[in-house]
Amino acid sequence: MLQQEEVKSVDDVLDQAEGQRGILITVLQRTQEKLGYLPEEAMRMISGRLSMSLSTVYGVASFYKHFHFKPRGKNIVKVCMGTACHVRGAKAVLNEMEAKFGVKEGETTEDLAVTLETVGCVGCCALAPVVTVNDKDLYGELTPKMVDDIIDMVRSEHGTHA
Repeated sequence: MLQQEEVKSVDDVLDQAEGQRGILITVLQRTQEKLGYLPEEAMRMISGRLSMSLSTVYGVASFYKHFHFKPRGKNIVKVCMGTACHVRGAKAVLNEMEAKFGVKEGETTEDLAVTLETVGCVGCCALAPVVTVNDKDLYGELTPKMVDDIIDMVRSEHGTHA
């Protein structure tokens, strides 16, 4: 159930979009920016106000990887699983992160501090295996033993209790 201020946020987004054609993706983006994800109740509001079926709204949102239907962590930790990273031990790094964070790939810690994800390629193959934090900090040439250092950096630099 959305909180009153969350309902107001979605209403504000929809008010700004009123009467515009082809606005669904923009509405989904703005809603996710305000709420952090796309809860079912928000999707229902969007469906009703844009006079679209819920299945159409959900179908568009689920087509794009950047839309999320569950709350995400304050910090997004991504392990590159591209070919170079895979060959150089990314799976072992991922396994260690899953064990240390207590979540599987694609999940978020209970305290919403960290979401652990994988990506196909970061584009830093010479530094493989690579992990990014919040799409801005990059850590390369990793081993499973270095995972504790990454977790410490996430805690200290990004203010979490991961």
